[in-house]
Amino acid sequence: MPIESRPLLVCPACGEKLLADAGRRRLGCPQGHGFDAAKQGYFNLLTGAGTKFQADTADMVQARADFLGAGHYAPLAQALTDLGTTAAANPVILDAGAGTGYYLAEVSKALDASEVVALDISKYALRRAARALPSGFALVWDVWRPLPLADGAADLVLNVFAPRNPQEFRRVLVPGGALVVVTPLPSHLRELRAIAGLLGIGAGKDEHVAQALGPGFTLEASRRVEYSMDLSRTDTMNAALMGPSAHHLDRAGLEHTLDSASFPLSVSAAFSVSRFAAV
Repeated sequence: MPIESRPLLVCPACGEKLLADAGRRRLGCPQGHGFDAAKQGYFNLLTGAGTKFQADTADMVQARADFLGAGHYAPLAQALTDLGTTAAANPVILDAGAGTGYYLAEVSKALDASEVVALDISKYALRRAARALPSGFALVWDVWRPLPLADGAADLVLNVFAPRNPQEFRRVLVPGGALVVVTPLPSHLRELRAIAGLLGIGAGKDEHVAQALGPGFTLEASRRVEYSMDLSRTDTMNAALMGPSAHHLDRAGLEHTLDSASFPLSVSAAFSVSRFAAV
């Protein structure tokens, strides 16, 4: 089916087609449900009770934006691009758990995407995603809910350090479409974990992904991305404060801990990047 003829978004209230106005400042459906863009460009589609999950804070998002902006995860973005190549010449790409939109922006530029959708529960992250993806859609949404995309809307789904909803990923992908999943390996940030008390990474986390995705996906390729980063004190702080450990880290205590460290600090980056085909 030609991309231009495919429905993209669906209304979270009634399931009808959700269309944007000419300026992409309002989304509306035939049943009269409407959503206005925030002044920063993102749309909040969550209705009712919203989500029970803890969203990234403004400080966490700032730390992540600064860290990613310094290029420390550029090799990971390249691996996502390499494994995200699709049969579609101008693919529609969904990033489920997009954060600031860094990876989606890099992949969509390399693959010349025709449309991009960024989903995340953090409005602070999506403010940045909307800037990084000015011609796309940045939507506040809970990935555990039915996704606000039409059946077969996407050629490629990215899932980077984020929750996975296999049934919904399969539903929104075209047959033969691709899901690219990134999980951290146990050695990821091990030097920083040792000194800052970050949350640990369980062994075999990457190996459980295929089993958890179920029969709707088959593994096509997998790559380990491992390298060493030389981090300044600021980079090290950002690395500690941009992830889930930041919800319980004491910033002042971390500053005190880093007083005894030598910089630049050599820190391991280690990821598993896997490509699955929708079957």
